[in-house]
Amino acid sequence: MQIALFGRKFSPDFFPVIETMIRLLEADTERFYIHGKFYEFLKTGIVFQKPVELYNDHKGLPTSCFCMISIGGDGTLLDTLPFLRNSGIPVLGINTGRLGFLSSVSTDDMKESIQALRERNFRLDQRSLLMLETKEENLFGSFPYALNELTILKRDNTTMISISAYVNGHYLNTYWADGLMVATPTGSTGYSLSCGGPIISPDSENFIITPIASHNLTVRPIVIKDNSLIKLRVEGRIKSHLIVMDSRSVPLENPLDLYIKKAHFKTNLISLENKNFFKTIRNKLAWGFDKRN
Repeated sequence: MQIALFGRKFSPDFFPVIETMIRLLEADTERFYIHGKFYEFLKTGIVFQKPVELYNDHKGLPTSCFCMISIGGDGTLLDTLPFLRNSGIPVLGINTGRLGFLSSVSTDDMKESIQALRERNFRLDQRSLLMLETKEENLFGSFPYALNELTILKRDNTTMISISAYVNGHYLNTYWADGLMVATPTGSTGYSLSCGGPIISPDSENFIITPIASHNLTVRPIVIKDNSLIKLRVEGRIKSHLIVMDSRSVPLENPLDLYIKKAHFKTNLISLENKNFFKTIRNKLAWGFDKRN
């Protein structure tokens, strides 16, 4: 089988366990594809026993890959999306970061996860994405998609922005705030959660509109169907703000109508048989750590 690796720099303490993973994969893998920058980092602590092929964009990653392994945290896994796109290649997240809702496999479970890949003993969780459209500008090039959320943020620390929101052509609200985000169910455990948004099961067909530090005590996050068309328009005394899709951001200098809708494809996340969403949030959020349970 063909395996692709993607990752960021991690603590040198993880080199032994990652080297063990590399050895296990080398025993069963016909061909390795590794992101160029990540390969340069891995070479500082690991000697590869098989030749590898490097990729630096989505064109260098063959769609015949069995899967991609993301080594890092949730942000690292989100960074795989511009490479995977709509290829259908599933991704497994090995967590060398902190919390890890998406990269849910710990390094302690790494050997078992590689064995599960060998035996095809896993399931695919299909996660919906959102898509951004604009009529005037192409803000995010050929990949205007996000797995977690689209966020509008102010750039001036002292001034609020106002964001008018419409759902299917109906006026919802004008938010005076530091920003506003539209999150997917997958993104409900990310930035949206930090801003008071609800946790939503990944298979829920919804979006969450979550304000960021709204200057209005009655404003709350709202959950809507993901077949809705959301229109956002930013105004304010400042001329520039940020549009963020997952970990990618672009500055926006002029008012622009942003249209957000559900993407026409989904991302496949590999989930091991002993893992599920409710177990993950229970463990990550320390639910049930009560002497009465």
